[in-house]
Amino acid sequence: MDNFTFFNNTRIHFGQGQISKITSEIPKDKKVLVLYGGGSIKKNGVYDQVKAALADHNWSEFSGIEPNPKYDTLLKAVAIIKAENFDYLLAVGGGSVVDGTKFIAAACKFEGADPWDILETKAAVNCALTLGCILTLPATGSESNGNAVVMREHDKLAFNSPLVCPAFAILDPTTTLSLSPRQSANGVVGAFVHVMEQYLTYPVNAKVQDRFAEALLLNLIEEGPRVLKTPDDLSVRSNLMWSATQALNGLIGAGVPQDWTSHGIGHELTGHYGIDHARSLSIILPAVMNICRIEKEDKLLQYGERVFAITEGSIDQRIDQAIAQTIHFFTIMNVPTTLNHAGLERASIEVLLKSLKKHGMVALGEKGNNDLSRSRKILEAAL
Repeated sequence: MDNFTFFNNTRIHFGQGQISKITSEIPKDKKVLVLYGGGSIKKNGVYDQVKAALADHNWSEFSGIEPNPKYDTLLKAVAIIKAENFDYLLAVGGGSVVDGTKFIAAACKFEGADPWDILETKAAVNCALTLGCILTLPATGSESNGNAVVMREHDKLAFNSPLVCPAFAILDPTTTLSLSPRQSANGVVGAFVHVMEQYLTYPVNAKVQDRFAEALLLNLIEEGPRVLKTPDDLSVRSNLMWSATQALNGLIGAGVPQDWTSHGIGHELTGHYGIDHARSLSIILPAVMNICRIEKEDKLLQYGERVFAITEGSIDQRIDQAIAQTIHFFTIMNVPTTLNHAGLERASIEVLLKSLKKHGMVALGEKGNNDLSRSRKILEAAL
């Protein structure tokens, strides 16, 4: 495997009743801004738990962070933080709320003229406010990494900085019991594709990472359908929540090549057509597996054998079966697997390619060989 340095500084509090831990996690002398989305936390009891835990803290709140957090909304929070001198942020919600809070943490301390440069020109993040989070929708792993994605009109751009990695994360599976079937399915599929993007490249003899990734895939395949059939099963919810965190906390990606082609193209699908992030990934991943099958041959065969017990047939037949089984899993999870399933036609391909070029996404893949012509083939295969 390749050389790597692995460090994850997020302290995880996992299990029922752990929201109370924020009382001791956040210093009493901090002025805290609690950030959340559309208000579901006030219906499922999470808000009341946060309020009780912060009873002895000086705190206020900011609501309305959207799925795929919008830049203009986040700047409103930045203005409030600067005007009222908040110095600690607490994100309460899913990956979008956590992502938005990460950007806010960096934007508050950004010394440039326009915080959008953090995303558009990859301007350095030299300082950020400290943040913690309470996760209510497991999917993106944002609760224990330094990644964030923000929307501005049709642009969905990402940045990464260790300075915005949450200091702590509360993972209470009971907070996920109120999720809709669509949200639950999105979480499972999002985590699954995140694992695949770090796993399905080429072998570098990273046995620990490979076996760990395969275990996560098997767990998601096993528990994903169960969460739709028995949504009140807390043991299922627990395993899915922990799987989603492990999928993108840096561990399985350490020392191995990675391919974020599905992500790169998927962001454009969300930016232009409003497709849920996980559903953009379920559309693109099977096409990536098919178009990139030659360079991914060894890992596709390994994936097919270890995850789906596919051991018979020619190389092409086994790869076809592995792709078909992946599509079958996505279908069970009620997510689209083609552009047509999402209501898009061939004309959308030109829009997406133009946007990929605008955003510099012209050398995707583990070897950087997914240029625009290759992306066109992927999108055509995804019709």
